[in-house]
Amino acid sequence: MKTANKSRISIAIMALAAISLPALADINVGISVSATGPAASLGIPEKNTVALLPTTISGEKINYIVLDDATNPTEANKNARKFSTENHADIYFGSSAVPTALAIAEVAAETKTPQLSLAPLELTDAKKTWVFSMPQHNALMAHALAEHMKANGVKTLGFIGYADGYGEGWLREMTKAAEAVGIKMAPVERYNRTDTSVTGQVVKLASANTDAILIAGSGTPAALPQTALAERGYKGKIYQTHGAANKEFIRVGGKAVEGAVLPVGPVVVASQLPESSPSKKVGMEYTKQYEEKYGAGSVSSFGAHMFDAYRVFAAAVPVALKKAKPGTVEFRQALRDAIESEKETVGAHGVFSMSATDHYGHDDRARVLVRIEKGDWKLINSK
Repeated sequence: MKTANKSRISIAIMALAAISLPALADINVGISVSATGPAASLGIPEKNTVALLPTTISGEKINYIVLDDATNPTEANKNARKFSTENHADIYFGSSAVPTALAIAEVAAETKTPQLSLAPLELTDAKKTWVFSMPQHNALMAHALAEHMKANGVKTLGFIGYADGYGEGWLREMTKAAEAVGIKMAPVERYNRTDTSVTGQVVKLASANTDAILIAGSGTPAALPQTALAERGYKGKIYQTHGAANKEFIRVGGKAVEGAVLPVGPVVVASQLPESSPSKKVGMEYTKQYEEKYGAGSVSSFGAHMFDAYRVFAAAVPVALKKAKPGTVEFRQALRDAIESEKETVGAHGVFSMSATDHYGHDDRARVLVRIEKGDWKLINSK
């Protein structure tokens, strides 16, 4: 009788072990996005995109753990720590804005966990080791704008941007790009993501009577300076950055943002791209999936950054699985190494070819210029 009981207990233990084994092999992805707060128009489409992502890669189950950081760096940091301690995350996706993405980068470096940032980051070599950015580098986009400005007779350029890493990064890159083509930049103004008025800054900008003004903001707050400039009757050209490339920006800005020119990823105008564009097919497939679920016209370039994060991740997983099992330090290292060595991974925003010195991986195929016309994006070049 005792032998029979022992046998039943052993069978039960083995059955429980069999149930738990697949979970040990799951790949856990910790995702922190700014679904609320000033960057919500970026974070919501990113969060929505997660529902479209495949849940298996190379036979392994993928668990996506999604948390909202409310555009708060402290919350983003807490989310990343929770992903590591409670969810044993193999990789982080996020966050939506530069300040929140930087907060996750701190944890990524500390825990040696790869991060696919959904915001463009500039990091020291020590922290950069674990972080890869899905959006285009500001320098790539700044040069596209400088070329357009020069071709359209711009000789003087005013600037107003966020008083944080995003705004300062754009100021640095645009200054270099403008100087290279003989454009003088001044005056320079700043504002905060949460500001409700930029009257003081706009008075100075409008009084300078520059040929053009660049606004370096993201999401709906990027519309504030442009609407204020329109109210003061500014007649020069207005440029925005790729941070403003969503329909919520157009909805909030209304007629005031008509005519603005900005650099964007190919997915924003996927249907207008030439057949030779490598991102046309991928971009149109993503657009179709997103709009079938969330409605016509709802697709956003920011959701496409999440989609590209998945594609970069999916390309690296089979390589990493040859070296280690998910849930281990060795797998995180192997995943990082595989991402860094990826070549010609086609995404909705361009083609990724990472390297030890380039954790963006984009080239000119990742940018096009558009003008806002009749409340929509109009492709004005394909370079």
